[in-house]
Amino acid sequence: MIDSRVSTEGVSIRRRRECLNCSKRFTTFEHIEEIPIIVIKKNGAREVFSRKKVKDGVMRACEKRPVALDQIDGLVDFVEDALEKMQNREIESPVIGELVMKKLQEIDAVAYVRFASVYRQFKDVSQFMQELSGLLKK
Repeated sequence: MIDSRVSTEGVSIRRRRECLNCSKRFTTFEHIEEIPIIVIKKNGAREVFSRKKVKDGVMRACEKRPVALDQIDGLVDFVEDALEKMQNREIESPVIGELVMKKLQEIDAVAYVRFASVYRQFKDVSQFMQELSGLLKK
């Protein structure tokens, strides 16, 4: 190898090489192979992880709340980073929901309760009150 550089886009590495036998020079490009994260839904269906779906759900929960877009993007980054660090490439949807709720609870309590009410599918007011009492204890 003669020379190595990161491409201008930062998504590949360009390497200049020389053949040891004939001294001919050539260029190779190396790309990182990304293995997608597969989400296993509650009904057993599988789909590729979507940042957009997570962000849309959080944005709905944060509607009319004093939560900056940067905070929402940071939450989505946190969730995606946590999933990337997991060894398993197939992740059940409740894991993602719990990660979102953990971070959302730190950002805004009302948005957290909104997200939890949809995510946990509260059937009645008593379930909602249990969640609120747990939040108030913290």
